[in-house]
Amino acid sequence: MPKITVENEKTFEAASGVKLVLALEDNGIDILHRCGGQARCTTCRVEILEGSVPPISEKEIEALEEPELIEKFRLSCQLHVENDLTLRVAKRAHIEDLSPGPRPQP
Repeated sequence: MPKITVENEKTFEAASGVKLVLALEDNGIDILHRCGGQARCTTCRVEILEGSVPPISEKEIEALEEPELIEKFRLSCQLHVENDLTLRVAKRAHIEDLSPGPRPQP
């Protein structure tokens, strides 16, 4: 099983093929996902520090819009875990003082 490391926080194993946002949430990372995994709000964005992920999709590019966001971030609701990853979560529910949002569909 792939290992996911959240920078300066924890490392955990995730089932191959699971959405990254769900793997994070299920392992106690309070990532925001305000649109419920529809690639509309961009609150679930992560910065991939190490590891490989598929090329960015058109859906992600349209959601992120700004070139500096597109270059730096990926949407965890659009990525499926396939390899070991080290990442940084951009928006956290406890920091933003918001509920995470509706749980994304698997």
